[in-house]
Amino acid sequence: MALGERGGWDKSESRYCGVETDFNDDMPHLLSFNLSSGGFDFVVASLMDPNYRPSLMEKDIGGGSHVLSFAGSDLVLSPSQWSSHVVGKISSWIDLDSEDEILRMDSETTLKQEISWASHLSLQACLLPSPKGASCANYARCVNQILQSLNNMQLWLRIPLVKNDDDTMDFIPSGDSWELWNSFRLLCEHHSQLSVALDVLSSLPSANSLGRWLGEPVRAAIIHTDSFLTNARGYPCLSRRHQKLITGFLNHSIQVVISGKLNQWCSQCELGFCFRPYWY
Repeated sequence: MALGERGGWDKSESRYCGVETDFNDDMPHLLSFNLSSGGFDFVVASLMDPNYRPSLMEKDIGGGSHVLSFAGSDLVLSPSQWSSHVVGKISSWIDLDSEDEILRMDSETTLKQEISWASHLSLQACLLPSPKGASCANYARCVNQILQSLNNMQLWLRIPLVKNDDDTMDFIPSGDSWELWNSFRLLCEHHSQLSVALDVLSSLPSANSLGRWLGEPVRAAIIHTDSFLTNARGYPCLSRRHQKLITGFLNHSIQVVISGKLNQWCSQCELGFCFRPYWY
């Protein structure tokens, strides 16, 4: 899948860089700022106010509140803008395998609502949040159910690319994030519209661990700003291992997404252009 508008040449030879953004109900400004000033090709944007909870909305109905907290109207952008320049970001708080019954129910309702809205907008892809733990059966069940009736939209499951001994991955058997992905896609019956968005952090796994992803349907690499170093001239750069990894991703038509807070050396209007050297 290729986002952006690059002219008439083969899209498989194009290079695309997007940016992950916070929720903003002024989608035209968000898109214009990041594409025109930031040098990005697309945005990964939340489709719903992060404070929205179905259970809270039900309590407010008695007070006359019937409007869902979506990101504005579908008419604020043209159909081609939605399709070519926006990837929907599903709310990160959802946890369909939580022990809290209300959270589970809210999560499933919200996931289905957001995917339905994204489908209505004719988005090409939506970014699903990472599973919250090793047990992701209910999350996978719901995603698989959605996939059975989904149009051509792709679902990107966010998976952290971490070291096997990383303490943050204690909940994953064998400490390998690939195992988490493998379990999830098995529960989704290897559906062709389910793919991976790898969270690339400042520390990378071993070469062998990275190699396991070469045969997987990786659609995006999410690069966090804290992965950047500062070179001798004060400009942002990546380590040689990160450069090699990103170059490999780009050569396989995997799109890059910049995520995280901006560092002191890089303003928002410069960040998209920082990656252009990796395009060639």
